[in-house]
Amino acid sequence: MTATVATVAYLGLEARPVEVQVQLSAGLPRFTIVGLPDKAVAESRERVHAALASIGLALPPKRITVNLSPADLPKEGSHFDLPIALCLLAAIGAADAATAAARGCSRIAAAAAGQRFGGRTLAIDRTLPRHRALL
Repeated sequence: MTATVATVAYLGLEARPVEVQVQLSAGLPRFTIVGLPDKAVAESRERVHAALASIGLALPPKRITVNLSPADLPKEGSHFDLPIALCLLAAIGAADAATAAARGCSRIAAAAAGQRFGGRTLAIDRTLPRHRALL
């Protein structure tokens, strides 16, 4: 089974579109991330595994391949954790959870981008360039 989620990678201040693709296939259980990930992105498999375990979901005993496309664009940082987790949830058949989480994250980011809460500005790390790149 395969699933796809859109996100971005940063090249300086510029946000470039990236497609996260997850494929589950027969074979020895393995979780691989390909597509020029740096160490932080490669470690996201551990964070995603821990996050799914904390909500009571286990990874299927299959070969899990995460492709970050385009392959020639360097991917760095831990902001790929959420798209990878959402894509994996969709691939294992928990699409309702993935859809709800994606809609919730988008709404929160869009609402927080231009508002002040209690007289304090909510700090959002590069959210606007991320949304502009996906449009």
